[in-house]
Amino acid sequence: MSDPATPPVHIPVLPAEVSELSQASPGQCWVDGTAGGGGHTADLLRLVSPGGRVIAIDRDPEACAKLQSRFAGQPVTVIHGSYHQLPDYLGQTLSPDNSPLPQQVHGILLDLGLSSDQLADRQRGFSFQSSGPLDLRFDPTQGESAADLLRNIREEDLADIIYQYGEERFSRRIARRIVEQRRQQPIETAAELADLIHRCVPGRVHGRVDSATRTFQALRIAVNQELEIIQHALTTLPNSLCENGRFLVISFHSLEDRLVKHTFRDDSRLEVLTKKPITASPDEERRNPRSRSAKLRAALKRSV
Repeated sequence: MSDPATPPVHIPVLPAEVSELSQASPGQCWVDGTAGGGGHTADLLRLVSPGGRVIAIDRDPEACAKLQSRFAGQPVTVIHGSYHQLPDYLGQTLSPDNSPLPQQVHGILLDLGLSSDQLADRQRGFSFQSSGPLDLRFDPTQGESAADLLRNIREEDLADIIYQYGEERFSRRIARRIVEQRRQQPIETAAELADLIHRCVPGRVHGRVDSATRTFQALRIAVNQELEIIQHALTTLPNSLCENGRFLVISFHSLEDRLVKHTFRDDSRLEVLTKKPITASPDEERRNPRSRSAKLRAALKRSV
């Protein structure tokens, strides 16, 4: 487990664009539903000060410990949990000053990307080079790990997961090799899985993308139930917004972006503010390569 005092290495994506689209102002209450290292939390806190507050939520207990340390004494409420449970948190006494949280908030931000801090933690298995356990859970205390999933799942179901969540055209070949391998010895580390994929998929790197990327993405989505949680949140969280409140979502792959696009468009409670997704500038892409795949969409809670 990493030290809560260790400074975060994650760089938030699209910070200027988030600030502009949020129109967050002093005295408001905003939610950073995927707080991670706290980059967006810090930006939102600056915008709502003085007199405002930020609710920072994360599924990762280590991230929450670091957030508590980073924002100690500031009007930031850190909650270990999932953003889709926000309605359960609002109205509860979870603030540092023991005052109850409001029933509705002025804005919600969801940055659905993987944190650089999680990638850097060798015990989580998010990095292909990790010799630590193949875990891939945002919250290691909940559910089964990716290694457990690979140990027990049927080959056909595994192929479907890799194809549907990773959009990987070699899904059946990869699933077959994983099942063949586990008959001899279960796959326990990220490095073992990446090596297996590199050996059975033609060409280790396609453009800028490692050939193992899609499979890792698919397994991460599966063990964390990411798409189900996103869909639930997109449907329910508008009720937690004040009139004219803003809902911002940053996605990093097409499955997420399609969900956000279609749900925002079809929700009568929302007015879409971004006809096309906002993407990183060439300068930001140079400074922060992980911003290349980021897409920001925003919507406004309509007046009743």
